Amino acid sequence: MPANIDTLCINTIRTLSMDAVQKANSGHPGTAMALAPPAYTLWRDVLNYDPANPLWPNRDRFVLSIGHASMLLYSLIYLAGVRDVRDGKVVDAPSLTVKDIEQFRQLDSRTPGHPEYHHTAGVETTTGPLGQGCGNSVGMAMAEKWLAARFNKPEFKLFDYHVYTFCGDGDNMEGVSSEAASVAGHLKLGNLTWIYDSNRISIEGDTHITFTENVHKRFEAYGWHVLELRDANDTGDFRRLLEEAKAETSRPTLIIVHSIIGWGSPHKAGTADAHGSPLGVEEIRETKKFYGWPEDKSFYVPDGVPEHFQAGIATRGAAASKAWGELFAAYRKEYPELAAQLDSIFAGRLPEGWDKDIATFPADAKGIASRASSAKVLNQVAANYPWMIGGSADLSPSTKTHMTFEGAGDFQPPQWGATYGGRNLHFGVREHVMGSICNGLALAGLRPYCSGFLIFSDYMKPPIRLSALMKLPVLYIFTHDSIGVGEDGPTHQPIEQLAQLRATPGVTLIRPSDANEVAEAWRTLIPLTDRPSVLVLSRQNLPTICRKTYAPASGLAKGAYVLADADGKPDVILMATGSEVGLVVKAYEQLKAEGVKARVVSMPSWDLFEAQPQSYRDSVLPRDVTARVAVEQAAQLGWDRYVGLDGATIVMHTFGASAPAEQLEVKFGFTVDAVVAEARKQLARKAS
Repeated sequence: MPANIDTLCINTIRTLSMDAVQKANSGHPGTAMALAPPAYTLWRDVLNYDPANPLWPNRDRFVLSIGHASMLLYSLIYLAGVRDVRDGKVVDAPSLTVKDIEQFRQLDSRTPGHPEYHHTAGVETTTGPLGQGCGNSVGMAMAEKWLAARFNKPEFKLFDYHVYTFCGDGDNMEGVSSEAASVAGHLKLGNLTWIYDSNRISIEGDTHITFTENVHKRFEAYGWHVLELRDANDTGDFRRLLEEAKAETSRPTLIIVHSIIGWGSPHKAGTADAHGSPLGVEEIRETKKFYGWPEDKSFYVPDGVPEHFQAGIATRGAAASKAWGELFAAYRKEYPELAAQLDSIFAGRLPEGWDKDIATFPADAKGIASRASSAKVLNQVAANYPWMIGGSADLSPSTKTHMTFEGAGDFQPPQWGATYGGRNLHFGVREHVMGSICNGLALAGLRPYCSGFLIFSDYMKPPIRLSALMKLPVLYIFTHDSIGVGEDGPTHQPIEQLAQLRATPGVTLIRPSDANEVAEAWRTLIPLTDRPSVLVLSRQNLPTICRKTYAPASGLAKGAYVLADADGKPDVILMATGSEVGLVVKAYEQLKAEGVKARVVSMPSWDLFEAQPQSYRDSVLPRDVTARVAVEQAAQLGWDRYVGLDGATIVMHTFGASAPAEQLEVKFGFTVDAVVAEARKQLARKAS
């Protein structure tokens, strides 16, 4: 056995990782073996983190963007003695035990294949899709800057945490990490350090077949401070580089760590064979021999290893956490209102009166685009929601998502003429990382929103999916939602995007039909703090429906509601979402004038409707009324559930075209005459 206690700790991380992957017959051992020395050094000697209080607001954040190396993180969590968190409270039980590590990648285990937020205490964000952790870490660093600017006082430095991210060759190949690095460099996030494992190996082999650029120079061009560790095993030099990174406060730091994947493996080190599969029983035996480890022991933790590990991180973290608690108690006496805001941020509570100024819109045949009515409501909500922050991918003049009330300001470094306390975020033309950053902001307790054109949600599928997986209350605002975009043509006219977003588990999507449904959408979405929401808005004006003639917009909260009805049982049901609701209302009036008993159902949110009791759903869409017409300027997928096998749909079956919106509506059949004709066909079918 190695005599040096630090080496003993490092090799414990390596062997736990090897053994867990081998027992599971699945996983990635090589990166954990290579990065055990820098990971141990960061956690044991540097990280400002209290394992007994993993929810401490000013803790340093550690992000494992190379999520496939999850056993590295699980080993660190176990050795650090991180306490478990249940129902948002820290409990006096370990987050992980050796038995948990033995159940790596097994059903219902606490050690899934990739780290999952909320699943394992000590995991700060769900990672796996490469590059996402990099984007999240930028959001976390932005959150620290914002919290510090808003809440720190000269005598009260409440927020000064640092964000450390382990990333790899794959992360740096992904476009989202380039977007993230560009944003971080522009914003001069000196509280962010990426530790890049340059092992030059990917699944297909040596990265010289795909990745030959000079990463050092690339990051210097982004405005980063770039350092290099020539040998991943040199813990003393790595500690020095971490100190240098922390001292550089005017720009983010990249530490390039030159490592050998699978270090110590006699036949697989430095090869792709060490990346994504178990080493094999004999190879593990020989590797343990190289480490000076008992060859016949699995999941072996030598005496004194956890204690030595915790003598660093736990002792340091406990003192820092205790001092912070005392500082916050004194802060509360001096600044009770700000402290109350922080209490709400930490608890995930909404501020009182957040919805008190939401407007009601008068009936207006000419109407207003739902993006414009949303702009008004957004500002009314955000003015009473002090930690709501957000922006767009260079589209706020079009998406109407700029906060304009006094004091909103722009989030920028002082060098760019603003402050880190601004609430308007500018992501540039970087949709992908915009979503990833918003996830990082939400993980810090802030309430972020981001916006773009609905068509460009295609660029954002990974972060939206991870928002749902982590149950983060990120608000995605997408405008220009249909062929109503007009002249920009099919490249900018969304067709299949609604179906894709509706199909994502845990996402609430609302497509409101007029200004009052927009107001109700905001009233409905903001309290949903356990999931992401998608608000889909129009470019073109939508008539503001007279709510004295038709049903109140408050029905939106149930996902679908009867907007207009016949006397008695209806003969035909017309249903629609968004901009098409006004169209079916006109068709309803024509049918009504002809003596047809018709019903109009506005269906802004399918998932909210499906969450209602069956009795309510049957009251809106009676099972014995089978004559149905659904109208939506989007793909048909999903509408068959509501119209049935015999019902009709007026939807998009192709991509759109470049022309004025009015001409496109005629070309693709979104006219009153077309809706009335389909309704008559349904009635004729029923009669026959």
